[in-house]
Amino acid sequence: MTQLPRTDRRTVLKGAAAGVAAAALPVQAASPASTAATLWYRQPATLWTEALPVGNGRLGAMVFGGVERERLQLNEATLWSGGPYDPVNPAARAALPEVRALIATERYAEAEKLANAKVMATPLTQMAYQPLGDLILELVGAGAASDYRRSLDLATATADTQFTLGGTRFRREVYAAPDDAVIVVRLRGDKPFGLSVGMTSPQSGVRVSATGDVLMMTGRNGARTGIAAALRFAARVQVSAGRGRVRAVGDRIEISDARRVTILLTMATSVRRFDDVGGDPEAATLQMIERARAKGESRIRQQALAAHRALFDRVKLDLGETPAALRPTDERVAVDRMAEDPSLATLYFNYGRYLLIASSRAGGQPANLQGIWNDKVDPPWQSKYTVNINTEMNYWPAEVTALPECMAPFVAMMRELAITGERTARTMYGARGWVCHHNTDVWRATAPVDGAQWGLWPTGGAWLCTHLWDHYDYGRDLDYLRSVYPILRGAALFFLDTLQVDPASGGLMTSPSLSPENIHPKGASICAGPAMDNQILRDLFDQVGRAAKLLNTDAVFAAEITAARARLAPDRIGAAGQLQEWREDWDMAAPEPKHRHVSHLYALFPSDQISPDRTPDLAAAARRSLELRGDESTGWATAWRANLWARLKDGDHAHRILAYLLGPARTYPNLFDSHPPFQIDGNFGGTRAIAEMLLQSRDDELLLLPALPRAWGQGSITGLRARGGLGIDLRWRGGRLDEAVLRPGIAGRRQVRLNDVTTTIDLIPGRIVRLRGERLIPA
Repeated sequence: MTQLPRTDRRTVLKGAAAGVAAAALPVQAASPASTAATLWYRQPATLWTEALPVGNGRLGAMVFGGVERERLQLNEATLWSGGPYDPVNPAARAALPEVRALIATERYAEAEKLANAKVMATPLTQMAYQPLGDLILELVGAGAASDYRRSLDLATATADTQFTLGGTRFRREVYAAPDDAVIVVRLRGDKPFGLSVGMTSPQSGVRVSATGDVLMMTGRNGARTGIAAALRFAARVQVSAGRGRVRAVGDRIEISDARRVTILLTMATSVRRFDDVGGDPEAATLQMIERARAKGESRIRQQALAAHRALFDRVKLDLGETPAALRPTDERVAVDRMAEDPSLATLYFNYGRYLLIASSRAGGQPANLQGIWNDKVDPPWQSKYTVNINTEMNYWPAEVTALPECMAPFVAMMRELAITGERTARTMYGARGWVCHHNTDVWRATAPVDGAQWGLWPTGGAWLCTHLWDHYDYGRDLDYLRSVYPILRGAALFFLDTLQVDPASGGLMTSPSLSPENIHPKGASICAGPAMDNQILRDLFDQVGRAAKLLNTDAVFAAEITAARARLAPDRIGAAGQLQEWREDWDMAAPEPKHRHVSHLYALFPSDQISPDRTPDLAAAARRSLELRGDESTGWATAWRANLWARLKDGDHAHRILAYLLGPARTYPNLFDSHPPFQIDGNFGGTRAIAEMLLQSRDDELLLLPALPRAWGQGSITGLRARGGLGIDLRWRGGRLDEAVLRPGIAGRRQVRLNDVTTTIDLIPGRIVRLRGERLIPA
């Protein structure tokens, strides 16, 4: 991601903590049993990054927890600016040979200038994810407020606000129901009350109307950079109030003499597919509301809770607890002492899994730069899919933390990118297969955007493909692998057609490309054959070859890519002992020595091409590169560093970075990751880092507690997943393994490693294996 000016929020939030506490209303402390799965606060949110998120994969809401006035900021996953478009520059194909020639003669700045003039997409930026609007609830009457508490229960996926106002005790709950495509608001009072319900939107052509107990808002999306607006959207609200009175007044719903109010909210756009905007959002919202109304809120609640817990409850983490865990969540972050509050890491881990469940479900869109939550018409980086790290990082926790179902929108996007990317490959490169550069959006644009310094990187689609392989490797479902094999094959085919021959070595290399998004010492970022490209292509070619063998198909093609893989440059160690980022030993002269991207360390994590036990020299070089880059960076880049140190088996170093990630410099009061501004990838990267410290798997080998820090001397985790359909439970005391439980889903032989001890286990589905102590003794 492009860097914004750094903002260190640590001092600001520490100073603000005292003011927040002084302004807070009296409240009882959270119960100790809830500290690992509950965010809670003494005061309403005033900033968006203090509000609490709910979502069902398609609909999202940020709940502010107001007293007299409550705001739910709303998103629908397909509401983006513009409409279907093809941004490939018609001049690109003719210009690319000259760009390559300039790179070959080391005229990098000239190559970048020519690429900016003739190769980059038109328009140069992609479309933006958009907010739909706000649901506003206003209590009639006023008075003194007391006994306030707001919270987000991760186990039940419910935002809860409780307070006393004017002598009436109120409780307001908000949750998103995945099966019924509605967001539900339940408001209860111990005395009769009045309520006004309205809607607003920053979008154009908005019309709000009220009829009986139904509130309706319609509108259109906005155009962007010359791409005309093509979407219609609708939001529909149905209000019931038991024995209370409900009536339409102008463009609002007014409720009086009620003790119980239930609001059903749904939203839709006219998007039917990335290239089809012919849907009817008004009809869709009517159908969804009528279906939900017929089912009834009690049954909706029951099914929503079951659907959430079926995913969330699979993994349980316990890292211990101290009295610090009894503080409100914002105070725990502001204090910045994670070493004294180990359950904050547990809460962050649980929150990351919650966010993935809420923002990535079958039938919806993949989690974007902000998951599913965004309040800005022009959000940072358009809140899109940045595929040179950020989208991939969003899905790092999916397989390991037992949420493979959350991959469904990602896989669906890949099927669509293969369609648009094939057009880009053919039109821009004259190549077969398909390509995606460093960004895409809901319209699945695949041309290079933003500028050659960032966008002229052809390996984004290839990196995404490695997640398709991982989804297979964790579950070993051959039918799934067969269904995605054409996508993997097409990505590899593109590089067979476009890799260039290095005249010095006779090897193959990408050109033009770059090492995301880093400027090298020759005055540009554009180059040929950066280390990351070779590392990603080694994985892609390996995975396509393995898939072809497993599926007993495509032997000739598999041989071609095996031969091409052998001609990719190996990783190299530079004069300073570092892993080289480029073909040339440029690292020590690069203008940004602390650059946020650590692209050349892809081979260490998320790949496993480099490891301390298999490739110790390269692992030492990767360590040196990390030392040179530094530990503190943007939110997502800090999370990546924690994973890398975990792969190096340095748990204390990984924990130190994690503590910075969870402190006020990189975490907002609602635990959203602070790039800054908010980017959700840091949350997901941090969640994976915690899992990576406790369990690693590669092929059919398991590494138990590979990077356990001293700060987590005692704990347990149940429900993690390893490659090969294997569930893992771990329990440790005094920093030493007490017991490992293996729960196989498929048969096979696994090597289990703990420090220097290795044992081989033959697994039978349904037969649990227990290993005790540091010697891995079978129970």
